[in-house]
Amino acid sequence: MLRTDSTIVALAVWVIFFNLAGHCYGTLGYGGLQYGFYNGKCRASDVEDIVRRTVYSKFLTNRKIAPALIRMQFHDCFVNGCDASILLDGPNSEKTAPPNLSVRGYDVIDAAKTAVENVCPGVVSCADIIVMATRDVVSFSGGARYSVQTGRRDGLVSLAQNTLTLPPPTSSVSSAIRAFALKGFTATDMIYLLGGHTIGIAHCSLFKDRLYNYKNTGKPDPTMDLSLLSSLKSKCPQNTTADPTANLDQNPFSSAVVDKSFYSQIIMGRGVLQFDQDLASDRLSKSTVAAIARSSDFNARFGQAMIKLGATQVLTGKQGQIRKSCRAVNVVPTLTSLVN
Repeated sequence: MLRTDSTIVALAVWVIFFNLAGHCYGTLGYGGLQYGFYNGKCRASDVEDIVRRTVYSKFLTNRKIAPALIRMQFHDCFVNGCDASILLDGPNSEKTAPPNLSVRGYDVIDAAKTAVENVCPGVVSCADIIVMATRDVVSFSGGARYSVQTGRRDGLVSLAQNTLTLPPPTSSVSSAIRAFALKGFTATDMIYLLGGHTIGIAHCSLFKDRLYNYKNTGKPDPTMDLSLLSSLKSKCPQNTTADPTANLDQNPFSSAVVDKSFYSQIIMGRGVLQFDQDLASDRLSKSTVAAIARSSDFNARFGQAMIKLGATQVLTGKQGQIRKSCRAVNVVPTLTSLVN
């Protein structure tokens, strides 16, 4: 049972600031994280390979777990840091907050956790599994397989109110940049992280106003590409309660591939979400968007941004715990139970 009362131990967290360009590290990483942290800790087994094989079996049956896990990692790390607090069940946990009601992929993390627990129980954190699994689905979807640091421990607290730090879909570019800056990210970091939209999807309800009543004009958004407008209207009829989804990368040949196509599409007025389209026109972001669209190193830079995201406010050492189940904090025996 998730506990949120005053008996919960206050966790000391470290905010990790570092330069995205400086990505040549030694074995010891940020805040106590390490490359190969689990080497030799799980008998002769390779923890990262166990996670990879488990996630791959899920990916083969449902490729939508790729954008789902990218989103899960962002929603976990951007709140209290990468502590797997998003996985905890409870009546007022982060899962219950409006921004997280559409988060998917919990079954994938559960499966990976079960697989590693079967080999070496009580060793591998759920927080590390999220980061490893996300790296794996990025590589399965055509992105670069970047190396991740491990050694995170799992948090004890999950509160819906803490998700207020997540930038809403209605954010302006400037307000989103400020929100990311509070977490130690530059505007460029933010724009690369939004490259996850290259395989993302959005429900019609998040952009329907652009199709029929842009800014209460009763008309469509005049900046939207006309062929896209027609396509989205057919997918999202005006008078219906159904809420289907659309690809955020409107290039039909790469909407399931991690690449830079998303940036080219929004430059052409083919952004689905208002925020995505604003990235291509706002003075604070448009030059970076254009540079990425012309670049040849998007996959590497996206991987670097995900590594940085994964090192945000981590718990290490004796902080937090290694959960037995990703959905619940471990029960600490009371004095009474020990006596009995």
